[in-house]
Amino acid sequence: MTINANVYDWECKVIRTIELPEHFQEEVRVDIIRKVTYSYWSNRRQPYGSYKFAGMEASAWTSKRRRTYRTSYGFGISRVPRSMFSGHWGYYFLWYARIVPNAVKGRRAHPPKPEKIWRVKVNKKEKKKAIRSAIAASIKEEMIKNRYPKLFKYIKPVIDKYKLPLIISDLEKVKKTRELKDILYSFGLKETLEYIKEFRRNRAGSGKRRGRRLERHRGILVVVSSDFNNYKLKLEGVEVEKVDRLDIDKLAPGGEPGRFIIWSDKAIEELNNLYI
Repeated sequence: MTINANVYDWECKVIRTIELPEHFQEEVRVDIIRKVTYSYWSNRRQPYGSYKFAGMEASAWTSKRRRTYRTSYGFGISRVPRSMFSGHWGYYFLWYARIVPNAVKGRRAHPPKPEKIWRVKVNKKEKKKAIRSAIAASIKEEMIKNRYPKLFKYIKPVIDKYKLPLIISDLEKVKKTRELKDILYSFGLKETLEYIKEFRRNRAGSGKRRGRRLERHRGILVVVSSDFNNYKLKLEGVEVEKVDRLDIDKLAPGGEPGRFIIWSDKAIEELNNLYI
């Protein structure tokens, strides 16, 4: 069974009909999509950890033998290692506990280990399967609705009018951001982009002090052919990516399939030979 789709020009007119690749008929495996997404973000983590001997370099020890130097026998104190602050006649001392986790300046009980392996391996076939599943989910209206619960009311009229997937010809010829914006507006996505722009809000927690001040909507994805080289197109709420550089984070951010994708006709042609 084959699926056909219309190709539109920049003026929203149908210019021809093409046959879609088999990717759009793939079974949607949400479990594999989430597995590959987990691997994707795990592999991007940077190992971190404290100095291996942090808190353990103090000159501290404890003796419980009777009548020995620095003995703590008979003082009614615990057996934790202690560092001497001052002393008199080798018997009366001022001690400070060190090294143990419950002491001031002691080591941590279970510190993060820099040698921990964060990488999660996934089979190559599973990665390709996840990408095909995410592509297939992008033409299922129910999954788009689940992914965009608040935004769907703006996307729904576009889906009803132009159907899925939305394919526009010669997107590679777009030179300016204004041109891309006008094309999307002509297809009825003005309210969608305005909602995405207003979605910005301050992040809760410490992330706003670490270069992640704002939470932003991932918005929609525009897929172009591998010949595209105009990286100046920066429109809030729109991600532009080459078809040969797609990954699971672009197609299903957060492991949630059903992203609204706009394809160029050349990208659809190249897709026949990719991720199979």
